[in-house]
Amino acid sequence: MKGLIHLYTGNGKGKTTAAVGLGIRAWGSGMKVLMVQFLKGRKTGELEALGKLRPGFAVLRADHIKKFTWEMDPEELKELKRSVNCLFDRAVKEVTENSWDVLILDEITSVLNNGLMELKDVIEFLTGKPPGLEVVLTGRNAPDGLTDLADYVSEIKEVKHPFNKGIPARKGIEF
Repeated sequence: MKGLIHLYTGNGKGKTTAAVGLGIRAWGSGMKVLMVQFLKGRKTGELEALGKLRPGFAVLRADHIKKFTWEMDPEELKELKRSVNCLFDRAVKEVTENSWDVLILDEITSVLNNGLMELKDVIEFLTGKPPGLEVVLTGRNAPDGLTDLADYVSEIKEVKHPFNKGIPARKGIEF
């Protein structure tokens, strides 16, 4: 089976949830799933649940990330850039050397939009990926290069969100 590229983008809630849902469906069908969370470091309900699906569903992340990029000073951003690129390199090595069926690159568009990685490096990987590898990309404001390359593009649009009423993220619902 030829692996295709999925892109979940837009300003609405649910991009990561959609990617995890696809990953669980694949895992339930006997496929091996590797998820890379680039900009998420706090403990989440999905991380706890996915840990029970090991080794067939693995999650790589930078657990040391505790701030949003706009809260970071230049030194923290420099460290984040190094961390993000190491995670990406590790993921590429994993899917090249091992038999993963699905790769989820969570928040990859945010990584690109914040100048933490080069779009050309991601496109180079996607165009040269193992032929059977299904790849799922998530994040707001997807660059045209990713939209053009993807086989599936879903835009998740925010119509209404409780955060706009001052309701903070709630454990088990938003994280």
